[in-house]
Amino acid sequence: MDVTSLYNEQFMDHVTHPDYKYPLDDATHEHDGVNPSCGDELRLYVRLGDDGRIEECAYTGHGCAVSMASADMMSDLMVGKTPEEALRLCALFKGMVTGAEKDNDLLEDELDEAALLKDVSHMPARVKCAELAWRTLQEMLQEKA
Repeated sequence: MDVTSLYNEQFMDHVTHPDYKYPLDDATHEHDGVNPSCGDELRLYVRLGDDGRIEECAYTGHGCAVSMASADMMSDLMVGKTPEEALRLCALFKGMVTGAEKDNDLLEDELDEAALLKDVSHMPARVKCAELAWRTLQEMLQEKA
C-alpha cells in the first residue's frame, strides 16, 4: 500500500482546516473518547433536534492526523442522520478500517469522504486512531438509548 493514497490533499484538508473542530455550547450530548495506545483524546458534541436527528456534530481535542481527519469527516457525515443511522454507519466504518468490509461501492456511497480512510485497514497501528471518533459516537448514542 502506498501511504500517499491515505495522506492526500482531501485528507490533509480535514487535518489543517477542520470544519467541525469546535466546542458546541448547546449540545444535547457530550462524550469523551481516548485512545490510550497513542494519547489521542477528543470530546464529541452532538445536538439532537426535535425530530431526533443529529442537527450538529462537533469535536475538540488533540491527536494524530488520522484521528483528527476521521473525526472531522465523521462529524460532517452525521448531520441529518437519526441515531440508528449513525450507529449503522459507525459499524460500517469499523468494518472498513478493520478490513472486514471491502465493498468499495457501498463504502463510498454510505461513508462518503470517510471512505478515504479504507487504507487504514493495512495499517494496524492506525485503526484505533481512525475509530476514535466513531467509537465515541457509538458509546454516546448507546448510553442515551
